[in-house]
Amino acid sequence: MTKTKTKSVGKRTGLGSAQGHAVLTDLVALKAMTVPELREKWAAIFDAPAPNTSRQNLELRLGYRIQELALGGIGRDARRTLDALAAEVASGEPGQMVSDPRRPMPGTKLVREWNGVEHSVTVLAKGFEWQGRRFKSLSGTARAITGANWNGWKFFGFTPRPRISK
Repeated sequence: MTKTKTKSVGKRTGLGSAQGHAVLTDLVALKAMTVPELREKWAAIFDAPAPNTSRQNLELRLGYRIQELALGGIGRDARRTLDALAAEVASGEPGQMVSDPRRPMPGTKLVREWNGVEHSVTVLAKGFEWQGRRFKSLSGTARAITGANWNGWKFFGFTPRPRISK
């Protein structure tokens, strides 16, 4: 059995412990409030009357807003992504696809030995080319080479996508 350590609120949030505890206290207090009290809290925080919605939804949205006010909103990159998605939905036109940051520059040669044979794949602007055949994905190329389903990034030895910490 392993011991797990819990981090203090201040370390997790980047806030001093007093402010972190104040946020937690506010969040815990939401559970104890009645629906009319939640509506009053809503009016105080949002400066608008509460919508006609369930208690659970009021708690969730108030909890998010309390944390947002104390800890800050979403990041600049997330905001940019959301704005682009909103514009895409509003226009009805599909937006530009964001390419995988692991993808090498067009013209790059990927070389992999498989069953004693050296295979060379050329990266194109839209896809990959192997032995004169074009493929939309690196996984499709790896499947053609091996005859089995492979993750193309792993087959050609690319490092895994970095995990985003929360």
